[in-house]
Amino acid sequence: MAMFAGPASGFSFTALDGAEIDLDDWRGQPVLVVNTASLCGFTRQYGDMQALYDTYGPQGLVVLAVPSDDFRQELSSNEEVADFCRVQTGLTFPITQITPVRGAEAHPFYRWLAEEHGHVPSWNFNKALIGREGELLGFWGSSTRPTARPITGRVRSNLP
Repeated sequence: MAMFAGPASGFSFTALDGAEIDLDDWRGQPVLVVNTASLCGFTRQYGDMQALYDTYGPQGLVVLAVPSDDFRQELSSNEEVADFCRVQTGLTFPITQITPVRGAEAHPFYRWLAEEHGHVPSWNFNKALIGREGELLGFWGSSTRPTARPITGRVRSNLP
């Protein structure tokens, strides 16, 4: 793990609808990035993610779900994820296409978390909070709900 790590910069994802999601577009805003899976026992945290987005989104918070099948608990296609997340669950925050978050195939953002900060998702629903300047503000595991005080406190103190 590096003593000093540069900001999250130059990372983009592909949204469920195929559009590009560029993290640099959200510079100046805190971004909570969560690796998710539709069939996981922690999927109930989608509701907490939506509540966080509903509360702090109007003030600048971005919540980004990154569905991943790295733990074999995601649906088999981006279309099924879109149906589950948008139609059945009613989520309104940005959601990427199914994306690897661990190992050699990990998305560059997750490689940055691992190489620069020593954080690798150990399961679904790990949360990384990126600050207004792209700095990592915190990393929490599956058992920490998105609405927990450690997360909401850091979110509130980093709103524009």
